[in-house]
Amino acid sequence: MVAQLESPYTPGSLHPADLRPLLVALQGLRDGNFRTRLEMPGDPVLAELAITFNQVIDRNEHLSNELTRLRGEVARHGRLDERLSPSPGTGSWAVNIAAVNTLVDALVIPAAKATRVLNAVADGDLSKRVDLQEDNRPLRGGLRLMGKAVNRMVDQLALFSGEVTRVAREVGTEGRLGGRAKVQGMSGSWRDVTEAVNAMAGRLTAQVRDIAVVTTAVARGDLTRQVTVEATGELLELKLTVNTMVDQLSSFASEVTRVAREVGTEGQLGGRAEVKGVLGTWKDLTDNVNFMASNLTTQVRSIAQVTTAVANGDLSKKITVDARGEILQLKDTINTMVGQLSAFADEVTRVAREVGTEGRLGGQAQVRGVSGVWKDLTDNVNFMASNLTEQVRDIAQVATAVAQGDLSRKISVDVKGEILQLKDTVNTMVGQLSAFADEVTRVAREVGTEGRLGGQAQVRGVSGVWKDLTDNVNFMASNLTSQVRNIAKVTTAIANGDLYKKINVDARGEILQLKDTINATVDKLSAFADEVTRVAREVGTEGRLGGQAQVRGVSGVWKDLTDNVNFMASNLTSQVRNIAQVATAVANGDLYKKIDVDARGEILELKTTINTMVDTLSSFSSEVTRVAREVGSEGRLGGQAEVEGVYGTWERLTKNVNELAGNLTTQVRAIAEVASAVAQGDLSRSISVEAKGEVAELKNNVNLMVANLRETTRAKDWLESNLARIAGLMQGHRDLVEVADLILRELTPLVSAQYGAFFLADADSPDGSLAFIAGYGAAHDVLPGPGTPGPGLIRQAALERKRILFEDVPPGYIKVHSGLGEAAPASVVVLPIVYEDKVLGVIELASFSRFSDVHLAFFDQFVVTIGVAINTIIANARTEALLSESQRLAQQLQGRSDELQRQQAELRKSNAALEEKAHLLATSSRYKSEFLANMSHELRTPLNSLLILARLLADNPEGNLSEQEVEFATTIHNAGSDLLQLINDILDLSKIEAGRMDVRPEKLPLSKLLDYVDATFRPLTVDRGLTFEIEVRPGTPRELYNDERRLQQILRNLLSNAVKFTSAGEVRLEVRVEREAADGDVIAFAVSDTGIGIAADKLPAIFGAFQQADGTTSRKYGGTGLGLSISSEIARLLGGEIHASSRPDSGSTFTLFVPARCPVAGHAGEPEREAEPALEAVETRAAPPHDEWPSAEGDDLWLRGSTLTRLNDDPLGAVFGGRRVLIVDDDIRNVYALTHVLGRLGMEIVYAENGREGIEALEREEDIALVLMDVMMPEMDGYETLVAVRQMPRFADLPIVALTAKAMPGDREKTIACGASDYVPKPVDLDQLLEVMRGWLAGDREDGG
Repeated sequence: MVAQLESPYTPGSLHPADLRPLLVALQGLRDGNFRTRLEMPGDPVLAELAITFNQVIDRNEHLSNELTRLRGEVARHGRLDERLSPSPGTGSWAVNIAAVNTLVDALVIPAAKATRVLNAVADGDLSKRVDLQEDNRPLRGGLRLMGKAVNRMVDQLALFSGEVTRVAREVGTEGRLGGRAKVQGMSGSWRDVTEAVNAMAGRLTAQVRDIAVVTTAVARGDLTRQVTVEATGELLELKLTVNTMVDQLSSFASEVTRVAREVGTEGQLGGRAEVKGVLGTWKDLTDNVNFMASNLTTQVRSIAQVTTAVANGDLSKKITVDARGEILQLKDTINTMVGQLSAFADEVTRVAREVGTEGRLGGQAQVRGVSGVWKDLTDNVNFMASNLTEQVRDIAQVATAVAQGDLSRKISVDVKGEILQLKDTVNTMVGQLSAFADEVTRVAREVGTEGRLGGQAQVRGVSGVWKDLTDNVNFMASNLTSQVRNIAKVTTAIANGDLYKKINVDARGEILQLKDTINATVDKLSAFADEVTRVAREVGTEGRLGGQAQVRGVSGVWKDLTDNVNFMASNLTSQVRNIAQVATAVANGDLYKKIDVDARGEILELKTTINTMVDTLSSFSSEVTRVAREVGSEGRLGGQAEVEGVYGTWERLTKNVNELAGNLTTQVRAIAEVASAVAQGDLSRSISVEAKGEVAELKNNVNLMVANLRETTRAKDWLESNLARIAGLMQGHRDLVEVADLILRELTPLVSAQYGAFFLADADSPDGSLAFIAGYGAAHDVLPGPGTPGPGLIRQAALERKRILFEDVPPGYIKVHSGLGEAAPASVVVLPIVYEDKVLGVIELASFSRFSDVHLAFFDQFVVTIGVAINTIIANARTEALLSESQRLAQQLQGRSDELQRQQAELRKSNAALEEKAHLLATSSRYKSEFLANMSHELRTPLNSLLILARLLADNPEGNLSEQEVEFATTIHNAGSDLLQLINDILDLSKIEAGRMDVRPEKLPLSKLLDYVDATFRPLTVDRGLTFEIEVRPGTPRELYNDERRLQQILRNLLSNAVKFTSAGEVRLEVRVEREAADGDVIAFAVSDTGIGIAADKLPAIFGAFQQADGTTSRKYGGTGLGLSISSEIARLLGGEIHASSRPDSGSTFTLFVPARCPVAGHAGEPEREAEPALEAVETRAAPPHDEWPSAEGDDLWLRGSTLTRLNDDPLGAVFGGRRVLIVDDDIRNVYALTHVLGRLGMEIVYAENGREGIEALEREEDIALVLMDVMMPEMDGYETLVAVRQMPRFADLPIVALTAKAMPGDREKTIACGASDYVPKPVDLDQLLEVMRGWLAGDREDGG
């Protein structure tokens, strides 16, 4: 593009309009257009300005083109040696070029250096390093990091290579075994490879040393040793070979002795052994062989004379010595051989003379009567003569062909030695001649016929005329190649759209004319292409319609082409704009516009098609919209779309819409009728309309649902209502006879029975006998009275633990009578009551009619409910008895303690009596501890299975229990948990009295402690309608140093009492600093309530064990009176105390005073820290919305959802699936409970009853992943079993979790010391047990838990 500078109006003046072209050109330069040039005006100043501007443009364009070229060469082609060519300008132009080249050098040279080092590493040369300096300047930044990284890699490789080479040299070359590669600072793959090399060297050392021991023993004559080291691969083969050698040598020794005897005595030939410096077996073997050799001496010497003569060519001698056996056979054989050799020599001499001297080819040796080697020798001589004949004749044929100009023949006969050299020489000559002819022919064909330029004839080893001819052909091809390639480069550039290249090669004649024509064509094409490209870009890319190409100075075809392009663009603009308007209207939902522009050809077809499409879409849309509105929005079923004049797809769509609407109408109406009937309680209707696919499935499912509802509703309602009613009647009863009588009174008439009897199992009886305790109807007359043992089928049902039903009862079996008459029943059923595989009782019912399936299903569910209720009554009775016994013993112990104290005061004068009483007191304390331990074990063992199974029932993972049954199970679990808490309280009291209660202070944020209190008691107070506030006074430290668990225990007890004894009002916890002291602050936790209060004279007694304010409190509110006693003692251990103040009917305040830093020594190394800043203002925790409170810890936590379900859904729970666990426990109830829990997680259970069976199971079963082991077992307890298992190497790392009801101080430490991996006390908390098991199975835990 050239801008014209107008000449000035007057010489010497400059008008502003004169600079307009310069301004336009400068704006183009600013926008990156380097093709704009200024034309030369008439004014000298403007002309000089135009020349200068054009030079700036040229230099900018040169720089831009060079940068583009450099980027392509470096980035695309990888040519790192390319640089910018010098600028046509000087100064900053040249400086910029040099700066870019310097930048490329700075980037390329370090990369090239790194490449050289990496190539050297790839070639095994680890001596090269990347030079971190360039021109005496250190590399910086990323280039220096790259160089250092490469050098560090090479250093590590060199270090690794050196160590591996040293170990290989020591082991493989110097024979120094035991060497190890020591590479410091290695990691990742280098460390793995080093360890692999060391492992290889270690294994090789052990293997070679073991083999050396065996071979040394063999060398000393000891053939009893074998290689025993483990080996694989070739070393395994060597091991087997050495062992085989030893075996063979041992056999060889005896065999040589036998051979020596045969050779020396029987004349069977053998050799003479000469082995020096041998001992043992080898010496005996040598003596035997030498003895054999002495007998052979005479015979062998005679044979040697004859064989020596044969070797010297004397075939006239024969063996004459006397011999026997095989030696005699050898003598005859050698004499025969000499005769055959003589005849063979004559024939060979004849053939050699004919072939070698006389030149008569084809001669053959004929030796008769020979066989074996002699025949082979004769054949070999004949074969040699035959080969020589064929070779000479073949060479003669090839030489004749070459002389006649045939270069396709070569010597093909098999030859060796000098004949082979001759064959290769002749064949090479023929090959060179053939190659010369082929090369000249190829170049001529490629250049002259195929047009493949650049070919050169390459004929090696030629000279003379052949070389001159080759050079002429190559010179012609080279000239033609350069000219045609230059023309092709320009035409290729034109074909590729590059119109900047021209032909510049020297040419003459017709090639010169072709060069000028193509260069002129390039100029015209460039101008035309610019305009067409602009129009195409505006129309096709930028979407700017209406553009026109303007090409000046063209004519002929180029002008016609320009006009055609402009005409096409104009027509296309109007047509596309009209089509776009219609298409936009259709896309916007406007179906009223149509295309009205004139068009022809395919555009006319497109116009007609779009207009027709708009009409069809308009009609179809209206009808479908109407039907959709009627059916989908207005609910008017039965509507049909009516679209006239449509065909093909539109007609099919219309029919499909109508068919869909018609079918849907019929089906939906039929389903709606049945659904309405079911909703109104009418279960007699069913859907009869025809349907297919998912609607048919819906029809069948609805009909099946109605039928099932019809059949099951009645039975389910009857079952659930009666189960719930009778279960509710049993609640609150504690007497088993009353419960049995209640069950028979309700159950017998409910199932239309007329006879009933209840038999209770005697838990203390060794044979589990059953006694009659209640009856209904005739049972009182049949059985004499309570206590009568259950006979016959009653005991059989108890043994089999399943229902017995028999119908068609014989007439004389039993009589059911009333005041008016009597008759025999038609059916009798015997129902065992089983809980945890233990028979608690049996019920027998008889009826005049048959029991229905609903009655039988009711029996099966009802006996489970009865079993739970009876077991609960029995367990509660035992618990009350044990509690009474423990209270009685505690009172006795207290009485004994008082008596001992009185006696101590009276007997101070008598040391002997004091020692005797002290001994009695220690014995009593030991009895008390043993009793508490045994009581804990005996109570925890049945509680374990009770809590686990109640937990499983309450989780209801299969969803087959009703809400009331889940509530029953929850009640059982809560009752068991209360009993467990009582046991724990008694044990805590025992620990305190024995001085074994431990305190473990640690850093405790006050907010964490208060969050626990809030989360635990907020839901309880909300449920009871109480206000619960937590208030922190200003100045209270944010962090304490105390035992978190013990503080939680005290606050939990104080707040539980406050909530329990408060029916209305509020419960408040206030935290404040009671007093500040130099040795630390004292923190007060004040728990106040508005409950029943305590009389002043009762306050001192409430801190005693088993004491409450009065007797009615325990009966009304429950509890054992241990909580405050334990809390008071724990507070004392923490260096604090508890104070109480109260007024009857007004409320109470219990205040715990503890130091901010516990005086008890913490863990070793506990750092002293400055106290956290105190709270600046009162913090009061208001009650959040009820649904935002987290659930309490402890037993209420599991009620939110099933742990088993959570683990099955959690990826972490997948660790249980398919794993095998061994349960060692003598209590089948615990095994039963744990089997159900772990079985639901996909685990396989192996069971053993005691420690001895557990060890046998471990040795017998494979893939045991974990062991759950009880401690108290008969025959072999858990402690002995743990010690025995840990002494077995294969089970040294097997995870063993001890499950024990022993929870006294020191039990955990003793269990871990015997070899247990972890310890979980009974009753087992499922969450804790499953988490412990998951940790061991996943490898996340360490010994000791």
